[in-house]
Amino acid sequence: MAVIEVDLWTVGLRPPTSVLAALEELLSPAELGRANRFRFAKDRQAHIAAHGALRQILSTYLNSSPSDICFGEGANGKPAVRGLQFNLSHSADLALVAVTPQRELGVDVEQVDPRRADTSIAKRFFSPYEIGVLESVPKEQQTEAFLNCWTRKEAYLKAMGLGLSVPLDSFDVSLAPGEPAALLRGADAKWQLRSFVPAPDYIGALAVEAASDEIALAFRSLG
Repeated sequence: MAVIEVDLWTVGLRPPTSVLAALEELLSPAELGRANRFRFAKDRQAHIAAHGALRQILSTYLNSSPSDICFGEGANGKPAVRGLQFNLSHSADLALVAVTPQRELGVDVEQVDPRRADTSIAKRFFSPYEIGVLESVPKEQQTEAFLNCWTRKEAYLKAMGLGLSVPLDSFDVSLAPGEPAALLRGADAKWQLRSFVPAPDYIGALAVEAASDEIALAFRSLG
């Protein structure tokens, strides 16, 4: 059994103005173009902070200048660099970057917000099994259960580079609070899930192409 080591980097998305300006200098014209398409300044700043930090993080593995990193396309159009697997997610004021040289992966992070645990959203996107579990947990645990489900599904689809081209209700994940993260009906058995709390008031999930291999997580922080 192999041990798959994954680094999970947390990044704050509200850096001082001087730091944000330095991060902006690292971005490519295409990245700046995407940032400038955001309507609100806070979303533009979060995009710059997340993608500038991603370059800084990857540079520590690649022994390269952050601004010199050239992104290509991996499986199903996922951003890629040679010799390294990574994935980026962000929510509210936090970004999360997962990195490993070993296997394909996907990561998702969501801020804990009771307004998200809406049964109408669950009935639109979740499977009948997942809706049943969500409705069975105590009211005070439904936000956690909802976000467990959402982050695990998102991490799995991001790992494969498929996004929402695959219906969220086409496969099941575990979601009850305290239950280990797991892919259930309709999911590819070569992937493993992990759930974690990357920062107070956030929930994260990771999917790794690891089959039955052991996954070792190392939490790191940038800045």
